[in-house]
Amino acid sequence: MGVLLFLTVFQCAINSVNTYGVSNPNVVLLIADDLGIGDLGCYGNRTLRTPNIDRLAKEGVTLTQHIAASPLCTPSRAAFLTGRYPIRSGMAAFSRVGVFLFSASSGGLPSEEITFSKLLKQRGYATALIGKWHLGMNCESNNDFCHHPLSHGFDYFYGLTVTNLRDCKPGHGSVFLKGVQRYLVILIQILGVTVVSVAVVHYIGFFKVPFQALGLCLLIISISLAVLIFFFYNFRHLNCFLMRDHQIIQQPLSYENLTQRLTTEAVRFIERNHNAPFLLVLSYLHVHTALYASKMFRGKSRHGLYGDAVEEMDWSVGQMLDVLENYNLSSRSLVYFSSDQGAHIEEISSSGEVHGGCNGIYKGGKSTNWEGGIRVPGLLRWPGVIQAGTYIDDPTSNMDIFPTIVKLAGAQLPYDRIIDGHDLMPLLQGKVIRSKHEFLFHYCNAYLNAVRWHPGNSESVWKVFFFTPNFTPEDSSGCYDSHVCFCYGGFVTHHDPPLLFDLSRDPEEKVPLTPETESRFYEILSVMQLAVDNHTRSLQAVSDQLSWNNLVWKPWLQLCCSSFSQFCYCDYDSENSLPEVYSG
Repeated sequence: MGVLLFLTVFQCAINSVNTYGVSNPNVVLLIADDLGIGDLGCYGNRTLRTPNIDRLAKEGVTLTQHIAASPLCTPSRAAFLTGRYPIRSGMAAFSRVGVFLFSASSGGLPSEEITFSKLLKQRGYATALIGKWHLGMNCESNNDFCHHPLSHGFDYFYGLTVTNLRDCKPGHGSVFLKGVQRYLVILIQILGVTVVSVAVVHYIGFFKVPFQALGLCLLIISISLAVLIFFFYNFRHLNCFLMRDHQIIQQPLSYENLTQRLTTEAVRFIERNHNAPFLLVLSYLHVHTALYASKMFRGKSRHGLYGDAVEEMDWSVGQMLDVLENYNLSSRSLVYFSSDQGAHIEEISSSGEVHGGCNGIYKGGKSTNWEGGIRVPGLLRWPGVIQAGTYIDDPTSNMDIFPTIVKLAGAQLPYDRIIDGHDLMPLLQGKVIRSKHEFLFHYCNAYLNAVRWHPGNSESVWKVFFFTPNFTPEDSSGCYDSHVCFCYGGFVTHHDPPLLFDLSRDPEEKVPLTPETESRFYEILSVMQLAVDNHTRSLQAVSDQLSWNNLVWKPWLQLCCSSFSQFCYCDYDSENSLPEVYSG
């Protein structure tokens, strides 16, 4: 049995060498946060300077219909790592909130999920995640780290376990304040009415209320309110911190030279491992709010702080390409650049400055399955293997990275579960001209929102919507009143029959087709409904990682690098405050 296993692994390695000319190529995955497809020069932007990202396009392949598996951070990143729709892993919410917001939540990417980092680590790769994780941390205690990157196949982690939020940066507003204030006022009003009502019925003798029981209830409610107020007042200290592996090294997070520090860590990782195969995921905090940029980039772009952040991220991409060249690794390394979803167009600062990006001609943005929310940059470079300057218009997905790099590393794809992604290499090398994605399913949280169909005998790309978000104001292209669009109830409009578009003729999704304008209208809907039925039958019941119970803050899971009396303050990252990689 052992000999057979050795021969299998050996044959995989031989196949890899024969096919691509290199065994166990390095993999560098660069992931932006909330970057719009229209923010990059290689996708048509003429006012933001992104020469290094554009260089990836010039020296590699540009995917023009690259689709995120979800229009929200947490589920999109889960799909990216596992090659599976987030609904399969329980990483798609049935509640309103579709992402993790607190470091001390108990939900996260389940341990039974297989990530590409786990499989590459088994093949001898050094693996690192630098930057944003956003897939959970602990389950039952504040040191079990069941959802932590190091529990999902990464040898090294330097970054944030949750996400970058306005609340993390003083002076940049809050994503919680309005909602918390509204609910607190309602709660206090209900409490006040209840107390007065109980006092009245007690006074008139309708029934007697033991004052001790009433006092105990009031005490419990008061303590709960105090804990809630304490938590949100200290949100920055409790949730915005930087970790190295399992240790907090900066709490709260400092934005000073942050991108430079992330880049330095990435460069050092490559330098440490340049003689052996490595997997590096550099997951930028740019350009999620709170926006920030270092002094070298602040005020330099034509698009305010957002543009500064994009241009600083581009600099960092250049640093990655430079270090690969310096160690003669370019021809042995696959580099991929993308974003977890489209730009968050509702992001506007308190002063009125636009803090969201551009989705080009595409409708909507983050949190919606209109093209602006899910059509993201997709750039891949591998000199000598992938033809430079190539454009691919067929539908592809960020889930495709999983099978692509797993096969390149000579590892076996899991056989005990459905993998929704497909190996991109035949498409990238021109060996086939059609993507294997005949259908793609677009979820709004856990609700199937839309379906894309690219028939094998047609240039058409059909897309149906079963429901669409209600934009506010109505004549806008986003949900500005609620900051993001939601997925159910009064937040959406259901369509019967579904809205139908042909993206090959109407990529802006302006005019839904009708039986009068499309003779095959009902035939197309019938085919797509059959695909939905088959897809739905393939789903299995799993634990909901984004249930309210898994989302809420749990004090016993809270990490603190000092003590609560010291407001969880520490800074052990000062030695990295001055970067060693800036070259101008």
